[in-house]
Amino acid sequence: MGAHLRETLIRARRRGGARLAQVAAVTAADTIYRIDRISEEAIVAWFEAHWPDAWPVQVVMEGVDDDEPLTFPRGTPVARTRLKCILDPIDGTRNLMYDKRPAWALAGLAPQRQAKTELRDIFVAVMTELPTANQGSVEQWSAIAGRGARGTAQDLGTGRARRIKPRPSQARDCRHGFASLVKFFPEGKELTARIEERLWRELYGGDPGSGPLVFEDQYTTTGGQIHELLVGHDRMIGDLRPLVHRRLGLASALVCHPYDLCTELILREAGGVVEAPFGGPVRAPLDTTSPVAWVGYANPALARRVRPVLRKLLREAGLS
Repeated sequence: MGAHLRETLIRARRRGGARLAQVAAVTAADTIYRIDRISEEAIVAWFEAHWPDAWPVQVVMEGVDDDEPLTFPRGTPVARTRLKCILDPIDGTRNLMYDKRPAWALAGLAPQRQAKTELRDIFVAVMTELPTANQGSVEQWSAIAGRGARGTAQDLGTGRARRIKPRPSQARDCRHGFASLVKFFPEGKELTARIEERLWRELYGGDPGSGPLVFEDQYTTTGGQIHELLVGHDRMIGDLRPLVHRRLGLASALVCHPYDLCTELILREAGGVVEAPFGGPVRAPLDTTSPVAWVGYANPALARRVRPVLRKLLREAGLS
């Protein structure tokens, strides 16, 4: 499915890239662009053509109304489905439609527990890179719970694919590496930046003349952030937007949702850590609207070092 979606979007870009950035709709979950509509149609077509009848599934994704369930085989009552598949057809739409950085197609599969189904129930996850126009190769990563993570890199010119291994950083601190708190958009940026500045000061001191000790990269896609941790580019990423917005009384929908984080299993299977800001697994229903806050670390040693300081600062900022 991921490969089908990638090829569909590459063809659409060749036909008329400028039109992909047109706004198609505004929903409770996000702004929907024309490129999103193309991806949603491609996914529905793929499920209709390929999903096995023996495993009836409910599909949850942007563009599908939670009150009008989408199931395969089409028309199957939700109560008779065995699986629940949550999708983000394009995580990082804004990156891709302006050809800035790759986006990602995300998919997670869980046993059907209807409204009780949560992120932590996902036992299969796949993320597929959606390339920019000048990319020569793409990656795809997957995991099955308890069986590790695996990846492939495919040459877009020849079609040849090779195996690649996850390689999260084994550094024990964030010095001279990339680590950041998410602040893509203006809402809540000032408070988030203050927390982040205090975090690095308390961990590593604050001598202004010593040069930067921690670097920041705001990759506007949760799937892309998971990838950066997975392959060793970043050491820690925290998305506190739901907590910050609640503290400031903001009603913005520009936060992480369950479909954005549905492939976090891959990072955990590769040895990384993904958790709620105050501990424990990230808990959220598999829907398109619930806000999700999370923190990811490249390895457990980093988590043990940063975690207590971050949580103390969150409590002091009134985010608990």
